[in-house]
Amino acid sequence: MKRTMLALAALALLSGGCSRRGSRATYLQRSYIMNVSAQFRAYGSSTPGAKELADEIFAEWERVSGEFSSTDPYSLTSVVNKRAASEWVPVTDEFLRLLQLGLDYSRLSGGAFDITFAPLYPIWREAGARKKLPRKEDIEEAMKRVGYRCVEVDTAKKAVHFTGPVQINLGALVRPYCFERAYKILGERAPAYPVQLRLGANMLAYGDRTWRYRVPDPFNHGDILGMFAFDKGLVISSSGRDQFTEIEGTLYSHLLDLRTGYPIKDYAALTVYYPGLDGDNFMSSAALAVMGREKAFRLLEGMKGTAALWVDDKGRSFFLLNRASGAKWREPSSFRDRLPGV
Repeated sequence: MKRTMLALAALALLSGGCSRRGSRATYLQRSYIMNVSAQFRAYGSSTPGAKELADEIFAEWERVSGEFSSTDPYSLTSVVNKRAASEWVPVTDEFLRLLQLGLDYSRLSGGAFDITFAPLYPIWREAGARKKLPRKEDIEEAMKRVGYRCVEVDTAKKAVHFTGPVQINLGALVRPYCFERAYKILGERAPAYPVQLRLGANMLAYGDRTWRYRVPDPFNHGDILGMFAFDKGLVISSSGRDQFTEIEGTLYSHLLDLRTGYPIKDYAALTVYYPGLDGDNFMSSAALAVMGREKAFRLLEGMKGTAALWVDDKGRSFFLLNRASGAKWREPSSFRDRLPGV
């Protein structure tokens, strides 16, 4: 995929980066953005301008969140959803880029990932609240209003039009896009100290440092499966059983297969390492998850330097570690007694 973008679906990061040479950040700033925890950490004996840098990045994340909100009636997303069924709606370059990325993901996944999933969301939210599976008829009726092929884009005129009764939601792309924006800001400001950013389960490591990302065990709260160690890059993590809903005695993922309208199967968690944001080949963790492990790993194998861990619904772990990857996987026994938490 030739678009400079990383996306990721979003779940809680139970523990993150640390280093052999002092694990505590010199400067730490927290916020709460897009309903998840956001953190900025600067490391080093001197971190001039850290607060201003954190403020700038968090302000940019708030801007992106507002622009692409599907609930804010004044956001561009809401304007498109209100008008695009009856007319061509002009959009910004930024909006057009994310929309095209979402359509790319939909095509690559064969429709398993779909930015027009909105009609299914309230059905499964209610099912989770009532602990009762939705009626098949309700799923089938909602599926009539799902279909990325109903979204048309005129790149020359920078406009969007719907050919069917659909609405778009770019939420699966927005949080990852925030990391791309932050990476650009860091490159422009060029701080002389390492910086770690977190947004939900996602972590961006900037600067010379040995970074680590501890992967939580989705079946045993508080335990970890192991750790990815790397010199730079980005880790995304999608799902975890704390985000699953128990309905009629069975745990269901919050991730839906938009080909069927039902939660994906054989899945508990996916963690992916990318060596950086300089290249073009990045995939949303949500899109990878709905594709299934085999297809997701085939795509990741074609992306230089990647590594991944897939945990299925039975707790079995499957690894992908490309030969060119700078990441190393370590089992808990190799670091549990030696490394302090962050």
